[in-house]
Amino acid sequence: MDQRERINRLRWRCTRRAMLEMDLLLGEFLEQQFPTLTEQQADAFVVLADMEDLELWPLINGSQECTDAVQGEVLALLRNVRVK
Repeated sequence: MDQRERINRLRWRCTRRAMLEMDLLLGEFLEQQFPTLTEQQADAFVVLADMEDLELWPLINGSQECTDAVQGEVLALLRNVRVK
């Protein structure tokens, strides 16, 4: 799979969520921050994007602690995204 196809598939997963808030947040993150991530962070974001909203939202809002250090870095970046 080439990079463009990977991004397109990821964009689909990020913007077709159960929660509108997650659509907006993950979609903005994909456009704003994803291109600047390290390979490890990009892989961690893919794992996070594959989570169900009810699992991911507590990690994003900080009500549940993340035990993976790289995912924690990505979550910190997600918390700083400003949705337009």
